[in-house]
Amino acid sequence: MRDFTGKVIAIASDHAGFAKKQVILGYLKEKGIKIKDFGCFSEESVDYPVYGHLIGNAIDSGAYEIGITFCGSGQGISLAANKHQKVRSAICWNAEIATLAIQHNNANVCSIPGRFVSDEEAIAIVEAFLSAEFAGGRHARRVAQIPLK
Repeated sequence: MRDFTGKVIAIASDHAGFAKKQVILGYLKEKGIKIKDFGCFSEESVDYPVYGHLIGNAIDSGAYEIGITFCGSGQGISLAANKHQKVRSAICWNAEIATLAIQHNNANVCSIPGRFVSDEEAIAIVEAFLSAEFAGGRHARRVAQIPLK
């Protein structure tokens, strides 16, 4: 796992991702990783864009370097987060995709489909996302083309 000393990971979910977020909060705390939980804080129905934009603003402002989001499919909250210029949110449904999201795309938000992965799979996805390193090279050229200037 990369060194997160002195860093805080931003985390958020909607109601459909709340249970998986709780699992990952426990896992990260156990690893001694600091977390800022932007919500939601229960399984009561909420609108995923609210939480995607909270993470998006947090990353876009530079206050946080990395985030993890959850919603039912991983799609909606990722779409909202990706509206922010400096966000590269990747939907990760397994560890290999999470690794590639970092290696090839330098993703800074991992969006997990809470209704479609087990607790064990969610932990493996987060471990992979937090362990991988950006490969640079030809991938850096491509990542530089993502933001609209």
